[in-house]
Amino acid sequence: MPMIDVYAATGTFRDRKSLAGDLAAAVMRWEGVPEIPLFKDNTAAFVHDLPADALSDVSGSGNHVRVQVLTPVGVLNREKQLGVVKDLTEIVAAAAGDPTLVDRTWVLIVESPDGGWGIAGHANTNADIADLARRALAGG
Repeated sequence: MPMIDVYAATGTFRDRKSLAGDLAAAVMRWEGVPEIPLFKDNTAAFVHDLPADALSDVSGSGNHVRVQVLTPVGVLNREKQLGVVKDLTEIVAAAAGDPTLVDRTWVLIVESPDGGWGIAGHANTNADIADLARRALAGG
């Protein structure tokens, strides 16, 4: 159940809602979780518009995009990490209508510690989340 934050200069994306949905769906696919409400309703992306002067690299360029993916610890093995970074980078560039943005998109994967994933006021462990999923799949 990842949470994704995208930071870019205002105007980079025309359709932020579609971008957010596409990013969330991509990470959910890479996590390999079932398409049940537990995961679909708790996997989201947030697109943050920054003033043009709020971003700069050391060379002075501010035309980068930062994508931060927060996911429960251990959910993404190395193959999945590579896939997430590649797919999210391509989704961002396509949403911006700028294929060169692939070279200026940073994707950071951050893992929440076990027990640090709060849903409905409860700090869930990975085992808690798996149990919720099993019960949802069983119809209960």
